[in-house]
Amino acid sequence: MADMIKFTDDSKQIINIWQQAFGDTDEEIIFFIENCKNKSCLGFFENNRLLSMMYLVDCICDGDMSKYVYAACTLENMQGNGYMSRLLDYCKENFKTFCLIPADERLVDFYFYRGLTEKTKKEKLIFDESEEIKEYLFEGCELEKPFVMKYIGG
Repeated sequence: MADMIKFTDDSKQIINIWQQAFGDTDEEIIFFIENCKNKSCLGFFENNRLLSMMYLVDCICDGDMSKYVYAACTLENMQGNGYMSRLLDYCKENFKTFCLIPADERLVDFYFYRGLTEKTKKEKLIFDESEEIKEYLFEGCELEKPFVMKYIGG
């Protein structure tokens, strides 16, 4: 079977890749999956195996309806094969705008070179989610002054 990008709710595979990337517990991940209401998980699959994924959470960014990229990760032994770039290309082709908060300086460059060239303050992000879920969406950034990177399509 060929490589495929598709939306998934296969929590077993999602939990596996998320844990490997971020070290969260099953309970933490399941809490997010069950309680974040305006989300979908986009994955890159090979032979029905999830190799790379990102959650897309509905938001308003700078006054525009947008998708917020969260928990973007690739299996450690599959990194460097362009799977995340292909997921980002899918987002560029299918959404007028999407955004994220980069976790560290290395990812600032990674996302900038893949088209997320606009910057805004994280205060400009609005989610229709519970306070607990909002905490998830804003945590994990190691930057001294976190900010939002945004893609705006033509």
